Amino acid sequence: MKPKEKICVFPGSFDPITSGHVDVVKRSLPLFDRVVVAIGINSQKKYLFSLEQRLNWLEEVFKDEPKVEIGRFEGLTVKYCKEIGARYLLRGLRNASDFDYEKTISQLNQIIGEDLETIFLISRPEFSHISSTIVREIMKAKGDATPFLPDQIRIN
Repeated sequence: MKPKEKICVFPGSFDPITSGHVDVVKRSLPLFDRVVVAIGINSQKKYLFSLEQRLNWLEEVFKDEPKVEIGRFEGLTVKYCKEIGARYLLRGLRNASDFDYEKTISQLNQIIGEDLETIFLISRPEFSHISSTIVREIMKAKGDATPFLPDQIRIN
């Protein structure tokens, strides 16, 4: 009997994707057969960058990673995972606040997600201060956010 493929989803808004996101994905690759970096679409949320722009960036950043796929979904992450056969969620943790929030979401996902496991990777120290929120604030203030972005992303 062939073992079931280990598929993991790394969900987020990626508005924009940061160097920290990329590091978490690359560090997860030895653990899974496929990692789906998926943009969750929330119609109530106001994004700085369009869905198309964010999808293009993800495609560009991970174009040389054969185990990485790019996706998008609306609604519950657990439903998307079930649709694509993913049994794992990937989350990066920068600090204790991230842990408290993500732990609660993980526990709820286990209840409604039918054995969906969340895998946490602790941010490396050089990325622990980076968040999309902070990067967006730098950009809105016309600052230089390039130190926090993957090399493939250039924003004027």
